[in-house]
Amino acid sequence: MLRARHIATARLRSLGAQFTTSTSLLMPTNTDFPISPVPALKDGSFIRSAGCLIIGDEVLNGKTRDSNSNFLAKSLFDLAIELKRIEVIADDEEEISEAVTRMSKAYDLVITSGGIGPTHDDITYSSIAKAFNKDLEYHEETKRRMNLLAKKRPNPAEQTEEQKTARNRMALFPTDSEVLFVQEDLWVPVVRVNGNVCIFPGVPSLFERLVTAFLSRWVPLPPSTEKPTRVLIHTELPESSIAPFLTTLQERVKKELIRVGSYPKLSAGVDVSLIGKDASRLEELAEEVVKELQGEIILQGKLGEESK
Repeated sequence: MLRARHIATARLRSLGAQFTTSTSLLMPTNTDFPISPVPALKDGSFIRSAGCLIIGDEVLNGKTRDSNSNFLAKSLFDLAIELKRIEVIADDEEEISEAVTRMSKAYDLVITSGGIGPTHDDITYSSIAKAFNKDLEYHEETKRRMNLLAKKRPNPAEQTEEQKTARNRMALFPTDSEVLFVQEDLWVPVVRVNGNVCIFPGVPSLFERLVTAFLSRWVPLPPSTEKPTRVLIHTELPESSIAPFLTTLQERVKKELIRVGSYPKLSAGVDVSLIGKDASRLEELAEEVVKELQGEIILQGKLGEESK
């Protein structure tokens, strides 16, 4: 009984800590702030590859379920940006610094999630500053927006100086960062460091809104001509029965840069995916797959624009 009470208390404390960070970032607002200007994008250059870094002990120990990487993967897939890697790491300065440095060199875009709240273990900004040999400095416009909204919370004057300092840590960014306000009703910015490392909060509702807005205007997206076509075919045959055919098919079309995937549904057959840039060639292959696997086409079209 005593042990169970201790466990329950620990869980409540954990939830309380998560709630504090979440509410700090999700302060209510009836205020619309101006968004940041959209920079002029270079002709012909666009994002092709991306990496995702999920930061937080709470994810690794199972207290928090990560949904942000899944949301990002779906968003990038529909935009024809290839997400090459997802890593989940601890709130550890050395791990964060090593990971962002490596990913920044390897990919066009790096998205981080988590570790930007007011508590002692929120060290993403300082760790990324260390990674790129930068100091930290307060961003006054972020502080202004944050403090303006903080006044609307109950009893704002009751905060001690120590508590106000903790709150202001959420506006302490690596020097020379791009601070992008992408949602009119949120004080939380997207902080871009080293040109391609973009720092986002870990709270899923915030992460999703900021990512959606950020990708829509503040990064150079692949043009429509770069978007591949996808055909999705469903068959009731078990995956083991179709595996030899799919293996042979992938070998045949590999040089054409066509990707073949299979996604089993529990006791409900398999979805076979064909992805490539030559739509007419995919139609030919889809007919072959439908015939060979006794299947039917359930979805087809440009990524993000598929229809039944």
